[in-house]
Amino acid sequence: MNDNEHILKHIAKEGSAGYDRKIMDYIHNAATHGLYEIRGMGAKRAVPNFDDLVLLGASLSRYPLEGYREKCSTKTILGTRFASKPIELEIPITIAGMSFGALSANVKESLGRAATELGTSTTTGDGGMTAEERQSSKTLVYQCLPSRYGFNPDDVRRADAIEIVIGQGAKPGGGGMLLGQKISPRVAKMRTLPEGIDQRSACRHPDWTGPDDLVIKIQELREMTDWEKPIYVKVGATRTFHDVKLAVHAGADVIVVDGMQGGTAATQTCFIEHVGIPTLAALRQAVDALEDLNMKGKVQLIISGGVRTGADVAKALAMGADAVAIGQGVLYALGCNHDAYTLDGVVHSACNDYEQLGTAAGYCHHCHTGRCPVGITTQDEQLAQRLMPDLGAKRLKNYLKTLNMELTTLARACGKQNVHHLEREDLAAMTIEAAAMARLPLAGTDWIPGFSQM
Repeated sequence: MNDNEHILKHIAKEGSAGYDRKIMDYIHNAATHGLYEIRGMGAKRAVPNFDDLVLLGASLSRYPLEGYREKCSTKTILGTRFASKPIELEIPITIAGMSFGALSANVKESLGRAATELGTSTTTGDGGMTAEERQSSKTLVYQCLPSRYGFNPDDVRRADAIEIVIGQGAKPGGGGMLLGQKISPRVAKMRTLPEGIDQRSACRHPDWTGPDDLVIKIQELREMTDWEKPIYVKVGATRTFHDVKLAVHAGADVIVVDGMQGGTAATQTCFIEHVGIPTLAALRQAVDALEDLNMKGKVQLIISGGVRTGADVAKALAMGADAVAIGQGVLYALGCNHDAYTLDGVVHSACNDYEQLGTAAGYCHHCHTGRCPVGITTQDEQLAQRLMPDLGAKRLKNYLKTLNMELTTLARACGKQNVHHLEREDLAAMTIEAAAMARLPLAGTDWIPGFSQM
C-alpha cells in the first residue's frame, strides 16, 4: 500500500483533520436544532498545565528536610494590604466560589465543615449566603457578582472577606447561568426570581464601567465593613497582566486569577473551550504584574483553574501564588462522576441515572440539568439526599488533607521549611509550550523560549 492509499484509508476511517467526527456532530446538531450547547464543568481540550512542570528536589547542591522530624509550615495570611483583620489560614488551599443553586444546601454545608476542620476558607458563589454555609464555615468569603442575586449588606458584614467577581475562568466576558430546573422555591426566593425560569445574569456589574468606578465600589465595601475585611478581586484569565495591575490600583487586598481550566455550573461550550488562556500562562502574567508594581507580597495572589493535586499546589506556589482555590477537584472529592452513592447507609449504583442523562460515570458534565446522579449539583430534594453533609465533609476533608501532605512532602524535598519559600528556581518545564508560558527553563537546559538563547 502506497502513502496516498494510507492517507485515504485514514480519512475514510477518521475523517479529515478540520472536519473530524466531533466537528461533524456539532454542525449536524446546530443545523438540526439551531441551538448552542450548554454544559457544566471545565475545558476538555488539552492545554499546557502543571503536569508539564517538574520540581527540582534537593540532592547534593541542596539540603532536603527530613519529612518525619522537621516541620514545614503551611500557614497562609491573606489581605494584609488594607484590612485590619486579614484572613489567617492553616493551609494555602481554599475552596472556590460555588453557589447555592448550582450546588445543593447539603453540599454547601459539607464544604463549610471540611474547610473549618482543615483551617481554610470557603466561598459563597452567586446567589447569596445560606445559613448552613455561614454556620459551618469558620472563614467564609462573600462574593459580590454582576447579578446582585442575594446580595445583602448584613451578610457582607457577617463574612470574613469580600470577593468582587469581575470574571470567571470558564467564561471570561460572559454572565452566569442557572437553568430553570434548578430554580427551586428556596433559590427563587433568595435571588428574587420566578421559580423554574432560566436565570442569565449580566456579564458586567451595573455599579461600574471601568477601573475608576471599581475604586468607588471597593471604598463602599470597606466603609460598610469598617475596613476590617479583606477585599478580593477575581478576574477570568485573558489580559491578565493588565487586569491585575488595574485591580491593584483599584485598591484590592487580594487578587484571584481563574484560568481557562476553571469550571462552571453552566455556560456555552464555545465559552468553555475557546475563551481565556491556560492557568499556567495566567499565573506567570499575574506575578509579573505584581512584581512590576513592586506589590509582590503586599497584595496576595490566589490562583485557580485546574488545580487538582498537592503537586499542582506546590508548583503554583513556586511560580509565585500565595494560595490556590479549588472547585472541580472539590466536586470530584464529594463524589462527582462516581458510579455509586450512599443513601441511608446503603451504597446504591448510580449507573442507571447516568444512562438516563445519556452519559456514564467519568464522562458526566450535566451539572446544568439539576439531575446529578450523586446529589451534588441539584436542587431536587430526593437527589440531594444522596450526599449528606457528614459524608461529604469527611470525603472533602480527606482530599484536602492529602493535598496538604503532598504539598509539604514536596516542599521538604526542595529543602523548604515553609511552603511559601518555594520559588521559580525550584521548577523546570518538560515541554517548550509550558516553558514559554510559565517562563521557566526547559528541563536540563537554561533555555526559556523567547527569552534566552540555547
